[in-house]
Amino acid sequence: MDAEIEGYRRQIQSLLERVCACLEGLSEAQLNWRPPMPGANSAYVIAVHTLGNAQAWVLGIACGWPVERDRPAEFRASGPDAADLTAQARRLSEDIDAALAALAPSALDQRLMPPQALFGEGELMEISVREALLHVVEHASLHLGQLQITRDLVLKES
Repeated sequence: MDAEIEGYRRQIQSLLERVCACLEGLSEAQLNWRPPMPGANSAYVIAVHTLGNAQAWVLGIACGWPVERDRPAEFRASGPDAADLTAQARRLSEDIDAALAALAPSALDQRLMPPQALFGEGELMEISVREALLHVVEHASLHLGQLQITRDLVLKES
């Protein structure tokens, strides 16, 4: 695998693992607790959204795999425990490994117009495959920080 693509793969894998680690040991009530502020999300929602974004942007946008995404449903998600999310993250990591292993280094500069359903919010714009992978690293990093703060808050409340 190309060194640059391997760097993206390592970073994304690490972020997904750290998202899952933040969920460990939380009860159902803790996973689904939302901080008492407008627009705040539960740890479960943040994790589901982070996985949904990584799947859409790496597999669907950057690698051209057939992927469907229901972004609004990500923000309604709830669950009894973190086991299903950890299993999803593991499967997603395996798919990302396979997809990036098949990605030619020359594809990184390819420009594309992502489907709005995968792109998410904001004005749709042409991006490169490289920009799509960088977006996942940035997006997952931001949400990992939110998840860490949400975990700290819910543990303080318990």
